[in-house]
Order: sequence, then structure tokens, then C-alpha cells
Amino acid sequence: MPPIKRREVSEWIKQVAASYGKKVGDIAYIFCSDERILEVNRQYLQHDYYTDIITFDYTEGKRISGDLFISLDTIQTNAEQFANNDYQRELHRVIIHGILHLCGINDKGPGEREIMEQAENQALSMLTD
Repeated sequence: MPPIKRREVSEWIKQVAASYGKKVGDIAYIFCSDERILEVNRQYLQHDYYTDIITFDYTEGKRISGDLFISLDTIQTNAEQFANNDYQRELHRVIIHGILHLCGINDKGPGEREIMEQAENQALSMLTD
């Protein structure tokens, strides 16, 4: 389990969800290795590559719910590669990335990645470390 201030992160997630008109339902955080996330990616999405997060969305109406598989290995690697990012900030960025997917923000289509990055930055600015 990574070092997370659970109460603060939970309140932050509720605040971010509320900014999109959503309430937080059941969200499972599955922290795993690169190998495990690759298995999940292959088995459920037929993708043969590593990633930092896979989000399974079970949202109904305005209540967001889902399973977030988060690779702690990739978070560590990304934190080391990007000079302005420490591990904790990268972990928060990945968590909120999954939450933003549950709120309806995508990042695969034209121009969507920029919208997602802007939403991540906005959400991160709401977090008090």
C-alpha cells in the first residue's frame, strides 16, 4: 500500500467529483506491479503494453463507481523520468486520472489528451498536500 493520506485524498476525490456534478460511490483501488497491470490489460482490453492505470467504470447516473488498477512500478518510473514530479504527486495524478475517467473525461480521441491534462492539473491544484 503506497503512503496515502486516506482521509485527505478521499475528501479531495469527493470535491473533484462534485465539480463535475458527481457523487462518489464504490471505488476500489488495486495497487499492483507492472506485470499485473500488463496481465489485466491483455486479459480484459486485449492491449499488450504496460500502463500506469486501467479504469473499469461501473458508474450509474451521477454516482461514480469503478475499479482502478494502478501500477506502482510505472508511477515510480514516471516520477523519476519527469524532473518536476515526485512520487507522491505522480501517485495523486494517476489516481485522479482514473477518477476523471469515471466523471466522463476521455483521453483517446483528438484533442482529448489535452482536456484530460488540463482537468488533472485543475484537480491537483485542489489538493492540499
